[in-house]
Amino acid sequence: MTVSATLIQPLDLISARITYHNAPIHLLERFAFKDANDAHQKLLRTADLKECIIVQTCNRVEVVAAGKNPSNRRLMEGWANAAGLAYDEVLANIEICSGRDAILHLLKLASGLDSLVIGEDQVLGQVKRAFEFSRNCGYAGTYLSVILERAIKVGGKVRALTGVNKGSTSIGSIAVKLAEEYFDKIENKHLLLIGSGEGASLIAKSLKQRGVDFLVTSRTFERAKSFASSVGGDPIPYESAVQMFNKVDLIFVSTVAPYNLITYDRIKAAMADRDRWLMIFDLSNPRTVEDRVATINKVKLFNLDQIAKIVERNIQSRKNEIESAERIIEIEMKSVDALLRRMEAEPLIVSIFKEVEKIRERESSKAISLLAKKLGPEEIRVVKELSHALVEGVMSTPMNTLRKVMEADSKNDDVIKIAAKLFSYHEGL
Repeated sequence: MTVSATLIQPLDLISARITYHNAPIHLLERFAFKDANDAHQKLLRTADLKECIIVQTCNRVEVVAAGKNPSNRRLMEGWANAAGLAYDEVLANIEICSGRDAILHLLKLASGLDSLVIGEDQVLGQVKRAFEFSRNCGYAGTYLSVILERAIKVGGKVRALTGVNKGSTSIGSIAVKLAEEYFDKIENKHLLLIGSGEGASLIAKSLKQRGVDFLVTSRTFERAKSFASSVGGDPIPYESAVQMFNKVDLIFVSTVAPYNLITYDRIKAAMADRDRWLMIFDLSNPRTVEDRVATINKVKLFNLDQIAKIVERNIQSRKNEIESAERIIEIEMKSVDALLRRMEAEPLIVSIFKEVEKIRERESSKAISLLAKKLGPEEIRVVKELSHALVEGVMSTPMNTLRKVMEADSKNDDVIKIAAKLFSYHEGL
């Protein structure tokens, strides 16, 4: 008999995170993992986890993990080890939830309801890439795959059926809007974009939508040219861009450089012989513009913390859409609940099917052996098919009923225990 069910070992889910909700950008930077591979391995090893996914954006660092009775303390010890922090500091700043609450958080995260900009599309792509990285590297197995695939599906469904992302803005486009509030016509200004990643592309797209010309640079000229050809802007070498700080009116910086690209001394020198304002947006994580730049006369520096204040203007106008999105998430959460309850029964069901298959194979082989002289190839085939059909007919209904009973109610643990006793199955109970 062929086992039709796919065995997914039930695990316990845990979510640990630090986000813009409870930490300023300079604190978030300290909790970020510099080496994703190393961080996954240390978390899995230190916390004795089975599976792990790390989601890092400019507004959050999250660890989604699964294991057998995972320890919050050991998870935070793993975080401290991977990020080079003291355990007490991690303990004081990390928010942790588990089980159903962790799944609900993932659904809301993928749907854009936990973003700095409500409904933003960028976070769904970030969750997808984090999941793909962990799965491809072997850090995420079948259990987290089931959960993350559902979260990504819900994120797409919410955006398709509600207006939660209609007219929504990314961090980059908010920065462009803020620039428009300070300059009457930014299309008449000289703009420089430093960066070639996803954040920079969102800034570039926002500028292109407004018909604004801009220069773009990156640490390598080839990368800047590639970015310009696919996204927009006029590419220039990084060294040339640095020499133009005294000529530009707006600088957008969105990189992942681990050091300051724009220093106090460079901007101080650039402002020495000019009398017009310079506006700088540092959208990098970690920040790449030295804080002291803000003290220079006629220089306005914005970072992610300041832009967050503007984001609040969008929230009230989207309340109706948020409510619609939450209704969809609530319905989908019930579906996930049923799936997880079914997963609890699956190891027992698969084990029973395997045991019955052994009995079928043994008894059918015994019968065929006894009747060997009286049976030809066709008769033997019929006997084997009959044994399969009998087992399938006897076992399918009770096993499917067990699945449905578990899906319907989370309080049916006794049903599993009774079924386990009937079939002498004791593993994990």
